[in-house]
Amino acid sequence: MFIVGITGGIGSGKSTVTRLFEKYGITVVDADVIARGIMHVGGEALTAIAQRFGNDALQQNGELNRAWLRERVFSHPEDKAWLNQLTHPLIRQELLAALHRAQSPYVILSAPLLVENGLTALCDRVAVVDVSPALQRERTQRRDSVPLEQVNAIMAAQASRADRLAAAHDIIDNNTTEQNLIPQVERLHELYLHLAQSTPSMIES
Repeated sequence: MFIVGITGGIGSGKSTVTRLFEKYGITVVDADVIARGIMHVGGEALTAIAQRFGNDALQQNGELNRAWLRERVFSHPEDKAWLNQLTHPLIRQELLAALHRAQSPYVILSAPLLVENGLTALCDRVAVVDVSPALQRERTQRRDSVPLEQVNAIMAAQASRADRLAAAHDIIDNNTTEQNLIPQVERLHELYLHLAQSTPSMIES
């Protein structure tokens, strides 16, 4: 399986880009979706979180209080390190299983922390959805209704724009409109189809 990693900072428009690839019948394995999925009630991850943080980390129905946990880890580095140590192996295991199940001509691994977590090692190609930092802040605040300070903290915890671009084989410019993404995705889809026919997979066994 030929794997294309797609990444970008918060508010860059990764989901919009991957939806366009899905229109071509391409399977998208989304690390954010998998990260949410491992937090099911009664699961290993949520049980450990409840034991560490108590009921503050849970909603009344027993599900994860994501807003509380997000604020907690961004203000307590030791808790963030603990959470990463807990969740990253579980997420990686699920990612690999999902990538192996994919049946499309190539598969997309969408992950906001693709560069930071070393997931580029799983990818034959890396595409970065690139936007200016100012636009990242504007889009994230509008989408999530969060204060600027929290957006800045999230951006500071992610790879820099320069580091992401340095890891890129392909750059998708999302500084304007979704309409501008369509021809870029079309061109890359044709490229990836061609490469997938001639390149052995990074995780082929």
